[in-house]
Amino acid sequence: MRSIWKGSVSFGLVSVPVKLYSATEDHDVKFHQVHAEDGGRIRYKRVCELDGKTIEYADIAKAYESDDGRTIILTDEDFSQMPVSSSREIEVSSFVPADQIDPLLYDKSYYLEPATKSTKAYKLLCETLEKTDRIAVVSFALRQKSRLAALRVRDGVLVVQTLLWPDEVRAAEFPSLDEDVSIKPAELKMAGMLVESFADDFHPEEYVDEYRVEMQQLIDAKLEGAEAFPTPETEEEGEDAEVVDLLAALQRSVDRHKGGSSSGRSRTAAKAEPKEDDEEAEEKPAPKRRTTSRTSTRSQTAATAKRTDDEAADEKPAPKSRTTRAKSTTGTTSRRKPA
Repeated sequence: MRSIWKGSVSFGLVSVPVKLYSATEDHDVKFHQVHAEDGGRIRYKRVCELDGKTIEYADIAKAYESDDGRTIILTDEDFSQMPVSSSREIEVSSFVPADQIDPLLYDKSYYLEPATKSTKAYKLLCETLEKTDRIAVVSFALRQKSRLAALRVRDGVLVVQTLLWPDEVRAAEFPSLDEDVSIKPAELKMAGMLVESFADDFHPEEYVDEYRVEMQQLIDAKLEGAEAFPTPETEEEGEDAEVVDLLAALQRSVDRHKGGSSSGRSRTAAKAEPKEDDEEAEEKPAPKRRTTSRTSTRSQTAATAKRTDDEAADEKPAPKSRTTRAKSTTGTTSRRKPA
């Protein structure tokens, strides 16, 4: 990893030199924009609307237009004059309980690495935050912007998570939530049982970005000229297509997850255990329909005669060839009766 910022964490008179690294990375599949007709790459050019010339990125400045129509141009030198841009300090303003920061405020995460050989102050801050179960609210400048952030510990490493400013969080104003709804005690109890049936610890390593996996599968198949996904069969909507009774839906959900209902158990068993007929069909080869020699016909007839009545009842005999039917008139297979 390459550090994107260097500075220090300061609280009181203590200063901890650190390097800042991005803690996350993007694994999305990258695409190019092309002309659909011939596959040619689409290129974008920065063109000045006054003289029509293509402008290099280094020659581009930022402009601001006021409400009365006046425009000013701001250069990199202008931005560098701002006091916040020159600050190289992550300043702690307070230590707050960990549960007081709404997760909705969290934005981007960064790792902090000790920037000196002496890591005592760094580890002291880590252990202090873990023991007190508190998060440090800090402010610092990154990429010419002032940031509000939370400083916490993750696996023995200091992590800075930038926070959204309060005015950047929208208010959830939904008139439908003002509707007066009465929750029955039985519904609340059943919902709690459903939650308990799904209760578990969080294991992030068990989750996979299925969209990215399927996208790569689609790309690989297209490269080979094959079909990635077969056309899914349409399934008829069952009794759960429309939920009429909330309590009944909760009960069915609990039974289905726990395998408590008889119907749920039978469906699960039907999927898990193959039928006996299917097992026999897999183990025994299918009967041949072509005419066999006399020797093979006699042996087949003798083997058929030795079967028990139960087996004959369970399995319908395979249609006999001409030779076998001719011999049955002599009495060799007279004990075989049509099912």
